[in-house]
Amino acid sequence: MKNSAQKEFKEDFQLEEPLAPKKTRFQEFWLIFRQNRLAIIGFFIFVLFFLSAIVGLVLTSGQDPLFDPARIRLQEKLLPPLAKPNLDSLAPEDVPAIGFYLMGTDDLGRDVFARMLQGAWVSLTVGFVAVGISVLIGIFLGGIAGYFGQHYMRINHIVLASLFIFGVGLIAVQSPHLGAACLVLGFLLICYQALTKRKPRKKSMPSWTRFLFKNAISVDTLIMRVVDIMLCFPSFFLILTVVALLPASIYNIMIVIGLTSWMGTTRFVRAEFLSLREQDFVAAVRALGVSNYRIIFRHMMPNAIAPVLVSATIGIATAILTEAGLSFLGFGVPPPHATWGNILSDGKRFIFDAPWLTFIPGIVILIVVLSFNLFGEGLRDVMNPKLRERH
Repeated sequence: MKNSAQKEFKEDFQLEEPLAPKKTRFQEFWLIFRQNRLAIIGFFIFVLFFLSAIVGLVLTSGQDPLFDPARIRLQEKLLPPLAKPNLDSLAPEDVPAIGFYLMGTDDLGRDVFARMLQGAWVSLTVGFVAVGISVLIGIFLGGIAGYFGQHYMRINHIVLASLFIFGVGLIAVQSPHLGAACLVLGFLLICYQALTKRKPRKKSMPSWTRFLFKNAISVDTLIMRVVDIMLCFPSFFLILTVVALLPASIYNIMIVIGLTSWMGTTRFVRAEFLSLREQDFVAAVRALGVSNYRIIFRHMMPNAIAPVLVSATIGIATAILTEAGLSFLGFGVPPPHATWGNILSDGKRFIFDAPWLTFIPGIVILIVVLSFNLFGEGLRDVMNPKLRERH
């Protein structure tokens, strides 16, 4: 009986189907991502745009670039796409490298294809740097709001930190007088606080002193109210106002766009941290005596980074569109840099005589921004745990 039971058990065990090999995280992501054809198209356009920007940087830079976006040929102005140059009226160095004008010429005879290549690098740089700034600020503030949300800070500490931050920021954007005034005001506040601590406390204190040194506010409330205030302002008009007050520079454009677009990332990270803060693994590492900053950046941040990647991908498209809008209005990256926005701006005067000056940069901006949005939507599906469980 014992031998027959063992034999039946072995036969039943052999009839069981072998377990499917466990998929890696990348395989799960790719299985979901490839089902979204629009996201795949957006990803390939993104890769093509990235490679075009790199190639544009190489071919349009240096003392004697292969494609010179600033070379003026007045006798060749407003030529249509695929037009051949008049070799009799051009110097040898003015002849286009590929033998014809692929995208035509503008009102100064500059090669539109060369300017579009340079504009691709400018748009890529502005998009990635601006989003990098906004993501860093959003992760920092969102992590603090989500993890230290119930901690309280005194009003005087908040005012002091704000004065020093604004002072350094104003000095960095070439406003030394206002920046120095903020730093001096912060120093005077520190001196006043030190003097009032040494003196015996009086029963009656000025109202502003009681407000500064007695009241407190939670970290979460402070950060989220700042987010709410920033969201009350129309972002584009806020950027337009700040850019109009600052010197024209590609660096100022990137910094201003980054400093005015961190609110969404802050909210995403805060929401994730509020959920992760109550998880068992966080309680376990906290019981082991691990420092708060190690808990945040080593254990919680990797689990909260998924919505940040989606937000950053879509944010790059928004930054490119914002820079193009600023350049179109004349407040963007200054000459001699060519951007898609100022190419579009130059072409609006010749929309009937030379429509390619408007259609080419406009269609390229549309395709690139759309590809980033489609790619971001695909990433959002990939990061959704409910979809991963189905596969």
